[in-house]
Order: sequence, then structure tokens, then C-alpha cells
Amino acid sequence: MTTLFVDSLTVIDFSYLHSKRGLLGESWLLDIELDGSLDAQGMVLDFGEVKQQVKQMVDDEFDHKLLIPCGYPGTELQKNGSCQDVLYRYQTDYTIRHSAPNSASCLLKTDEITCESVATAIEQRLQPRLPKNVVQIKIRLRAEQREGYFYHVSHGLKHHVGNCQRIAHGHRSYIEIFENGNRSAALEAEWAARWRDIYIGTQADLLEESELNKVAYYRFSYRSGQGVFELELPKACCYLIRCDSTVENLAQHVADLLKSENPSSHYRVRAFEGIEKGAEATA
Repeated sequence: MTTLFVDSLTVIDFSYLHSKRGLLGESWLLDIELDGSLDAQGMVLDFGEVKQQVKQMVDDEFDHKLLIPCGYPGTELQKNGSCQDVLYRYQTDYTIRHSAPNSASCLLKTDEITCESVATAIEQRLQPRLPKNVVQIKIRLRAEQREGYFYHVSHGLKHHVGNCQRIAHGHRSYIEIFENGNRSAALEAEWAARWRDIYIGTQADLLEESELNKVAYYRFSYRSGQGVFELELPKACCYLIRCDSTVENLAQHVADLLKSENPSSHYRVRAFEGIEKGAEATA
């Protein structure tokens, strides 16, 4: 038996529902091990095929989606033709409603979304697609480990031609802030705390504000190329901006706001969108 391994094969950027924290954006690196006998080429599987088959499946079924724990008692699902409505109750008093085309979410038979539960789901869906000489798959998912401050952010980009248009997908993102040329850990910590477990919404997409059980809610809605999307969640978990929530706009938003608060200072902001990518802005 031989084991083929590929570390950091791909990254999954997504959002998921958490029983205590609500809607969370996340980014996980994916490592894979394939156990099996050697084929006619003397390989368990060609590296090119590993990258193509695994990444394609992960992109199609998990990436840029809302992951929903179907086994959690507070999850209610309702099919509506090619769309799916989800009602999720968490912390007893709060709810999240998500309505979107079926392709925008991924249903998992678990009561909690974790690295382990998602890895198991990937293994189960991937095994039938691989050659018979591959007898076992092991997936490991892990968060990026680096110094600094990060936040879990969810958003949707209605003008995006790809899957970023889905109203509830997200990232685990670091932020770097330089004030007058010096990196400021205090400002980074402040913004990471401000955007902890946040949904960043565009004001133009805010359809209405309501109240339920003394909790204020925002409901966002828009139509994009993939269909109609709606999301309702507690107002306290939202941060509104006037433009689309691209990483370029978010970096500029932070830089401009810091500049308005301290006009005599110069700011450079490096905002990440997931792992090893992002945008830089100055003010």
C-alpha cells in the first residue's frame, strides 16, 4: 500500500451556520492523502488528476456556499422548486433566514459544521469518483496560521458573474493596518473585533428592518445572474456600507474611515479575502 499526499491542495471559502455564533465566514486549507496500489504508470494517481478532480468537486459542492447542518434541531428546510428556504434558530432567541437557488447551499448530515464533519463529507463524495486502485481517502481541513488579527466575514456580491454573487458566502480574513508607515496592532485588533462574526451588507440591498421577540433584524434581497437571494439576520450581526462589499472597497472603507477620524495621519490598509489574497488601499 502506498500513500500519495498533497498539502494545501486548495482553499475552501464559505459560510456556515453555528449554534452559538450564527452566520460565520470561513476559509480552510485542504490537505489530502490517497491510499492505494500503483497503476500502470507506477502512481497511485497522477498529481494533475488529483488537483483537477478534487478541486473541481470541492469548488462545485462546497466552495462559496452556505453550509447547513441538517442534523441540528434548530434547522428547518423547505424546497421551493429550484430554490431552498432555510430557517435556523440559534442561541434560543435568534433566527437566520436564507432563501436562494439550490446551488448556493450545501446540506450536511451533521448537527455541527466542523473541520472533521466537512472533511468526512468530502471524503464520502469524492471516493466514488476516483479510480478503483485508490482504496482510501483522508481529507484534512485547517485554518491558516499566521501572526495578526482576523475576523469571520460573510457577504454577497450581486454584480459578480461567478459564485461570489451568492448572498451568504464568506472568508476568514486577516487585516494589516499601517499608520504613518508603522504597523498598528491596536488598530488591527480594533477592526477585527468590530467585524467579528459579521455580515457586511450593501445599503441598497437592505429591503427592510423588523423586530421579533425584541430583536431587531435586517433583511437583504437582490436578484443576480443565478437567481433571487434573500437573507435575514440580527441587525447586531450586520455592518452596512454604501458600496458593494468587494475586498477592494472594504480596504478603502477602512482607510478612509481612519483618515476621517485622524486627518493628520496617513493610513495604508491591507485587507485579506481568505488566504493569501486581498487588496491594499491608502488614505
